[in-house]
Amino acid sequence: MAVVRAVGVFSKFSTRKYPLLSGHASRSFSMSSTLAARTHVSYELKDDVAVVRLNDPTAKVNTLSAQMQSDLKEVMGEIWTNKSVKSAVFISSKPGCFIAGADIKMIQSCQSSEEATRLSQEGQKMFEKIEKSPIPIVAAINGSCLGGGLEFAIACQYRIATRCKKTVLGTPEVMLGLLPGAGGTQRLPKMVGLPDAFDMMLTGRTIRADKAKKMGLVNHLVDPLGPGLKPAEERTIEYLEEIAVGVAKDISNKKVPLTKEKSLKEQLQDKLMDLAPVRKKIYKTVSEKAHKMSKGLYPAPAKIIECVQTGLEQGREAGYLAESENFGKLAMSKESKSLIGVYHGQIACRKNHFGVPEKEVKKLGILGAGLMGTGIAQVSIDKGLTAILKDANVESISRGQEQIYTSLDKKVKRKSMTSFERDAIMSNLSVQLDYSGFESADMVIEAVFEDIDMKHQVLKEVEAVIPPHCIFASNASALPIKEIAAASKRPEKVIGMHYFSPVDKMQLLEIVITDETSQDTIASAFSVGLKQGKVVIVVKDCPGFYVNRMSQHQVLETLKLLQTVVNAYGPRFGGADLGILETLIERGFKDFLGRKSGKGFFLYEKGKNYKSVNTEAVEIINKFPQPAQPSVSSAWDIEHRFISRIVNEACLCLEEGVLRNPVEGDIGAVFGFGYPPSVGGPFRFVDTFGAENLVSTMRRFEEVYGASFTPCQLLLDHAKDPSKKFYK
Repeated sequence: MAVVRAVGVFSKFSTRKYPLLSGHASRSFSMSSTLAARTHVSYELKDDVAVVRLNDPTAKVNTLSAQMQSDLKEVMGEIWTNKSVKSAVFISSKPGCFIAGADIKMIQSCQSSEEATRLSQEGQKMFEKIEKSPIPIVAAINGSCLGGGLEFAIACQYRIATRCKKTVLGTPEVMLGLLPGAGGTQRLPKMVGLPDAFDMMLTGRTIRADKAKKMGLVNHLVDPLGPGLKPAEERTIEYLEEIAVGVAKDISNKKVPLTKEKSLKEQLQDKLMDLAPVRKKIYKTVSEKAHKMSKGLYPAPAKIIECVQTGLEQGREAGYLAESENFGKLAMSKESKSLIGVYHGQIACRKNHFGVPEKEVKKLGILGAGLMGTGIAQVSIDKGLTAILKDANVESISRGQEQIYTSLDKKVKRKSMTSFERDAIMSNLSVQLDYSGFESADMVIEAVFEDIDMKHQVLKEVEAVIPPHCIFASNASALPIKEIAAASKRPEKVIGMHYFSPVDKMQLLEIVITDETSQDTIASAFSVGLKQGKVVIVVKDCPGFYVNRMSQHQVLETLKLLQTVVNAYGPRFGGADLGILETLIERGFKDFLGRKSGKGFFLYEKGKNYKSVNTEAVEIINKFPQPAQPSVSSAWDIEHRFISRIVNEACLCLEEGVLRNPVEGDIGAVFGFGYPPSVGGPFRFVDTFGAENLVSTMRRFEEVYGASFTPCQLLLDHAKDPSKKFYK
C-alpha cells in the first residue's frame, strides 16, 4: 500500500505552487444574439462533437467562478437538448491552464457554514449532471488542473492530458484548510484507489501527466508540439483539440471503451478493499499519520478522512452530505481563513510594486561558492539567468559546481527533467577564481563570510571591474547594509538580498534597503527575486533586518525555558543568560549550528535520520539553573510567551517603518522562520486573538520578566481601539 505523505507538507506549503485566480481575452462562438452575455464559455460544433472552450477574459487562469459556472450550465443545457450532438470536448483556450480551482472569493464571501455548505452542494449537483451526461464528455487537459478543476475533470467520462511541464493535476484544497467539496472526496478514491486518493488529498501534492496515467487519473496522453508558424503552446492546444475530438467520436461510436479491463493485480487490490478490516486498518493508519504530522493544528485532514470513510461505509448520499457539511465547517474555521490569508500574501509578494528596472538583469556575478552562494547560483541559472560563480578556493568552486549538477541530476533521475534540460541549465553557469567576465555583469551578489572587513574588501574589488549600471547586493544575514555600503563609491547601487538556507527550497527573499538605495536598484533586486521564483519582502535596514530580528526572540525564549527562568539581559532582547551560548561556543559548538556542525543541543551523525540529546550541552545548561515562576509557567503561558515576544517585535518593526505593511510581516514570519501558517502570521494573530487580550497577557509576563514583554506602542494603540485591525 502506498504510504500517505500526509500533512508534513503544511510547514512548507508555501513551497507548493497552485494559482487559483487570474486572465486573457476570449474568442466567442456565441450561437445567437441572446447569448451575448456569455463571456467565459463558448462552443462550436465539429461534425457531431461539441467543442466547449473555457476562457476567463478577466484573469490569467480559469477558475470556477460564478460566471464560469453559469456559462457552463447554459452551454451544457444547449448541448444536451441538441440531438445532433453525440459527444463533447471540454478544453481551455488559456495557455498553461485548464481550470486552476475554485474562485476563492466565492468561498470568502460566505458568511456562515450553512452558506458554504450550499456552495459545495451546488458544485456537487453540477458535476453530478456531467457525470450522468447522456453523451460522453472528454476533458482535454493542458496546464494546471487543480482543485475544483480536477473535480470537474474526473466527473467527465474520459480525460486526455498533454505531457507538458505545466500540466499538473491535484487537490490542493488542504493547503487552504479546506477539502475537495464538489464530489472529489467521493470520486477520487474510486478512480485511483484509497491509498493514492488519500495521498493526493492529504498532502495537496500535484501529479504530472505520466504519473496520472499510471494511476488511472488520465486515460490518454498527448505529446506537446514544438514551435512552427504558431507558438508551441498554441500548436499544442490545437493538436490536443484535434486528438480529443477524434477520441470523442470514437467513444460515441463504441470504438473506444470508457472502461478498461483490470489487471490481475488491480483485481486483487479491489478484492482487498472490499474487506472491511482492510479499510478499517487504512483509515486508522492514515488518521494516525495525519495527526502526527499536523500536530492537531489543522482540522482539514481529519475531515477529509471522515468524508471518504463515510462515503465508502455508508453509501453515496451519506458521503456527499458529509463532504458538503464538512466543507462548510472548514470554510468558516480560523485555520482556513489564516491559510487563505497566507496564500493571498504570497500572491501580493510576487508583484513588483517598484516599477520596471531601467536595465533588465540578465547576468549575475556571485561571490563565494559556499552553501549560500552555490544555492543562489542554482536558483538563478535554473530560471534562465546567466551566472558566474567566483571563489578564491579551487576546492570550493569544484564542490559548488558539483553540488548544482547533482541537484539537477536528481531531477533527471526522477524524470522531472531531461538530461538535455539539465545540461542546458548548467551551460548558464561558469566558475572561476578571478573577476573576468564581471565587466559585463548586471548584478553582483556577495555571499562571503559574515565579516564586515571581508565584505568591504570584495565590494572594493568588484567596483573596480563592474560597469556603472551594475548593482551590488549583499547576502548579509545581520550586518547592517548601511555599514557595508559605507565602503562603496555608489551607495545608491548597494542593497541587501537576504536568502534563506537551503536557497533552492526556502521561498523567501528579504530585500534590505537603506536611505540611499535608489528606486531602480530596489526594482532590479525585486525583479531578480521574482525570476528566481522567490516570495519577496522589502524591509528597511536595521540590525537583524526583520526575519532574524524575530528569530532572536525565539532563541532567547528557548534558552529561558531550558534554564526554567532567566536573569535580565537588557531591554526587550533580555530574558536569557547568554552564558549558555558563550559556554557552548567555547566547547566547540561553533555558531550554534546544530545539524550543520554535527552538534548543538543534540548530536547528529552523518547518514542517520535520528538525533540524540547531547549530554555535554545538558551539563552546560544545568550550570545556569534558576527556579520556575509558577504564575507564568503553565503550558498555555509557555506557548504565549513565545508568541507574544515575536508578535510584539513584529508590531515594533511595523511601527518603526522596518516593515512596509502587515502582509509582508506575516509572509516573512511564515516563510522566514516557520511561524505557524495555521494562525496566518503575527499580524493576523493579533486580529484573531485580540490586541487587548494580548496586551493583558504580556503585562502578566512583564511583571515577572521585565522589558522583554513590554508591549510596543502600536500594539497598545490597537488594544485601546478594538476597531483597529491590521486586516480589514
